[in-house]
Amino acid sequence: MATTRRVARVAELIKREVSNMLLKDIKDDRVGMGMVSVTDAELSGDLQHVKIFVSIYGTEEARQQTMEALASATGFIKREVGQRLALRRVPEIVFHEDRSFERGVKVLSLINQLSREREEKESTPSD
Repeated sequence: MATTRRVARVAELIKREVSNMLLKDIKDDRVGMGMVSVTDAELSGDLQHVKIFVSIYGTEEARQQTMEALASATGFIKREVGQRLALRRVPEIVFHEDRSFERGVKVLSLINQLSREREEKESTPSD
């Protein structure tokens, strides 16, 4: 079992390398349909499995196609991560779509809406 600090360090390295690959190395046009960024990488304690969370900006169709492209590029990404990081055993990679940004935008819009409604209610004279 790896130490917590090592797990965090390797996860950060994997996140950085996968992010670089998405920008420069993956030639699949479907990845470019939606603007993709790696938001997080969760590595298991035994360094055998990694969940890579990606945020995709675009239409629902572009998101779906981007996730399919990432799934098909998993073998290439795994091989490249193993070579670039010189890991003895390369973890199994699984991509997950991260929609936290969208949820945050939705919450902020609801807060702004409530704020406007409160201001309107306070500015309206009551009889």
